Amino acid sequence: MKFLIVGAGLFGSVVARELTDAGHYCHVIDRRNHIGGNCYTENVEGINVHKYGPHIFHTSNKDVWNYLLKHTSVNQFSCRPKLKYQDKIFSFPINLMTLNQLWGITTPAEAERKILEVTKKYKREEYLNAEEYALGNIGQEIYEIFYKGYLIKQWNKDPKNIPPEIMMRQVIRMDYNDSYYYDLFQGIPNYEILFTSLLKNISIDLKTDYLNDREYFNSQYDKIIYTGPIDEFYNYEFGPLEYRSLIFEEERLEIKDYQGVFMVSYPENKYPFTRIIEHKHFEFGQQDFTIITREYSQNWKIGEEAYYPVNDFKNQVIYEKYEEKSFSKNYYFGGRLGSYKYLNMDQTIEKALKLSKTINEK
Repeated sequence: MKFLIVGAGLFGSVVARELTDAGHYCHVIDRRNHIGGNCYTENVEGINVHKYGPHIFHTSNKDVWNYLLKHTSVNQFSCRPKLKYQDKIFSFPINLMTLNQLWGITTPAEAERKILEVTKKYKREEYLNAEEYALGNIGQEIYEIFYKGYLIKQWNKDPKNIPPEIMMRQVIRMDYNDSYYYDLFQGIPNYEILFTSLLKNISIDLKTDYLNDREYFNSQYDKIIYTGPIDEFYNYEFGPLEYRSLIFEEERLEIKDYQGVFMVSYPENKYPFTRIIEHKHFEFGQQDFTIITREYSQNWKIGEEAYYPVNDFKNQVIYEKYEEKSFSKNYYFGGRLGSYKYLNMDQTIEKALKLSKTINEK
């Protein structure tokens, strides 16, 4: 069969590889001028710059990990960011060292007693928003320092209007483990090698927009696998879904090290950006210069890049209308934008492999 894969990101590239290896013909197109989607890195004199924000691979799924290793090498990087508040640098995510910095606490038992004390009056059976969940699980002081300002900047909403699931993704540890992930397998893949391998001997056209000429593409292929925004695919028939967009401000500095760590978050309102990434720390670089990226969150509007789906109740209702319309024998939708879900990279690979298997077994 002949498949058109719309999008050369992780989902589209894995599906293209699997279908090609099963004997189908795949043609991959992408609006951008490069493969790799948001995982794309640009090598600048030995520093791999993550052009669309940090992409740290983590999973406990051994099959997904082994699949990744088939296509690229992965270093032993672990996600240990820091957070700056009132000119102090805090260990982050919240762990026993953070609580020691705040309250002088040194043991897990002390930490549990203190958290119970500061959350007692906020506990409830059901949390209706991100603020309620935060107050009921970490208390007001930690919420005010580490999360409230960041939530407002990242989502441009009062945290009372943000789903509790956003805070549920946050990591709170009652020990000195300051790694963001518990996953068995973690690291930074060589993304250039990964996507080159996934798309080897597959026809690719970049700077090509399926939606600008869909009648032609539909006439040339048996099936379309679409990884762009599902609402745009259907011409916003039920209204646009809500996303958050990002601005990346990159700067080269002629110093060896700017902040001593790959990422520092800035939750305070006095900083317009949400975080600063220093790319050389992903791969323990020793260059005489460094490259940083300030990341700004902004409202999304039609025509701009969509990065984060806003999965609140209102948007989920709209998405379900698009999802119902998408059940077609000629189209498959996937990836973060095609399924309107926040997906980690391992989840993306897992879903791409599942779809490929379903198609190949037909």
